[in-house]
Amino acid sequence: MRELTRHVRNMFEGDLQMHDVAVIGELSNLSRPRSGHLYFSLKDADATLQCVMWRSEAARLALLPQDGDRVTVFGNVSVYAAGGLYQLYASALQSAGVGDLLAQLEELKRKLTAEGLFEAERKQPLPAHPERIALVTSPSGAARHDMRRVLARRWPLAQVELVGTSVQGSGAPEEIVAALQAAGRLQPDVILLGRGGGAAEDLWAFNSEAVVRAIAATAEPVVAGIGHETDFTLADLVADLRAPTPSAAAEMATPDQRELRQVLDRKSQRLADALALQIHSCHSALVEMDARFHGLSPRSQLQSARQRLHHLSRQALSDARNTLRLCRRDVQRIGQTLSTLGPKTTLARGYAIVTRAETAEIVRRAGSLSVGEALDVRVAEGRFAAKVVGIHPAE
Repeated sequence: MRELTRHVRNMFEGDLQMHDVAVIGELSNLSRPRSGHLYFSLKDADATLQCVMWRSEAARLALLPQDGDRVTVFGNVSVYAAGGLYQLYASALQSAGVGDLLAQLEELKRKLTAEGLFEAERKQPLPAHPERIALVTSPSGAARHDMRRVLARRWPLAQVELVGTSVQGSGAPEEIVAALQAAGRLQPDVILLGRGGGAAEDLWAFNSEAVVRAIAATAEPVVAGIGHETDFTLADLVADLRAPTPSAAAEMATPDQRELRQVLDRKSQRLADALALQIHSCHSALVEMDARFHGLSPRSQLQSARQRLHHLSRQALSDARNTLRLCRRDVQRIGQTLSTLGPKTTLARGYAIVTRAETAEIVRRAGSLSVGEALDVRVAEGRFAAKVVGIHPAE
């Protein structure tokens, strides 16, 4: 039996057409044990095909399929020897009615739009200079490295906190919601929600209603950088700001330190120029005030008064000496005049001074005398007594 089973399996594996098949059918008997693998059946009206999807592939599913879903399963066909069954080993799975998924997405979009979750009025402005930034993304994805590299280049002052989460697969929506709530508890200034590019199915977790409502309920502004520039999800619409890529989200959420340095340099130069001008103005004012205070200073006034007193003293002394000299000259002149006009000089010329002997009255008129009256006569050298013997009045 083993040889036969091996032979049948080799037949399948030797057929290249069985290496890459796509089978459409209705999904049934879906089972997902703790191992994470998916076991299910595909059936149509005529046949049933057993299928298995290993955990690594199942984790990448955007939506977990349900029994009754019409799906397209991609993979390869081989034989399960222990069960004696041939089965399809699925590598990918998508809804056979992609239009149904898009219709569901449009219906959810209309519902959330009617609630106002996408309105511009409810979006929050981003902080100009964030101090703490929370990254909600896969801890092993390229988006984390891209955002951290941009943040380190543009705004290294910010404290960056990583809140890891799955970004695709059936369990990703619940993890993203939990990560957003955990990021909110860190009280960051802004939250960056990022994921690298991929197929529409890979980004489907960001179309989840739970994720959209979690973003809307976040108190901090959220910048969504999901996929590439052409990718749009409902998370982009509800976020406070949509960025085309995770790297762009990091750029849009932070200022450029180089631009700020240039602004600071210009402002510093203007401040230095204004300060130099102010210092020059103050110095000029101080010089002027010093000159004024020097003129009003008691010491300066006292010095000026001393100099003036010294000058006046010297001038007064000079004036006094001149006055004294003039007075002495006048006295000498008057003395000389008096000497010339004095009685001694007159007597020396032969004149005499006659006075009454009794009264010492100077005799000026002969008619005032009486015959026999005694007189005193003073001459240049001595004096003598006389008596009136005759009177001869002036003719």
